[in-house]
Amino acid sequence: MITLRSAALFVLAALLEIGGAWLIWQGVREHRGIGWMGAGIVALGLYGFVATLQPDADFGRILAAYGGVFVAGSLIWGVVADGYRPDRFDIAGAVICLVGVGVIMYAPRGG
Repeated sequence: MITLRSAALFVLAALLEIGGAWLIWQGVREHRGIGWMGAGIVALGLYGFVATLQPDADFGRILAAYGGVFVAGSLIWGVVADGYRPDRFDIAGAVICLVGVGVIMYAPRGG
């Protein structure tokens, strides 16, 4: 159950961080305005709080593992929100990152 909660928190964090960055991008680069940028800032702030809810207490481990989730999540966001078409190397890299997340977060540790 703890692993499922942790994975769900990683997904929520990815939605908030990637979504927040995308909203700011839309506000600035696509000239959608200050409302989009403000929503992005709020989402990015919420991302910071979600990361603190992880069951593991090691900041470095959480952020290192989240980096892999961010890589894969960013590619998925690009597909859904912007019509991006990842190539086989994008997909292979994302899979490698997610395997790294699994090793960092969920490998059995003694003690």
